[in-house]
Amino acid sequence: GGVENFVRELVGDELPWDRAQREFMVTYRPQSLLQRLIEPEEIANMVVYLASPHASATTGGALRVDGGYIDSILP
Repeated sequence: GGVENFVRELVGDELPWDRAQREFMVTYRPQSLLQRLIEPEEIANMVVYLASPHASATTGGALRVDGGYIDSILP
């Protein structure tokens, strides 16, 4: 809900949600690798993976579930 409110504040309420997301990504997140908003299930998938035996070789790192969004590489 909070993400939808944020997106709608920037692109307006008149667009259907799918179109509003695309407009947001093109206008405000053009550097995103996925070019779409991530879904809550995608974050849940990472949590399930990390809590599973499949993550036994995953050690102390910052794992991001952000769809490949990078503000900038250079300052």
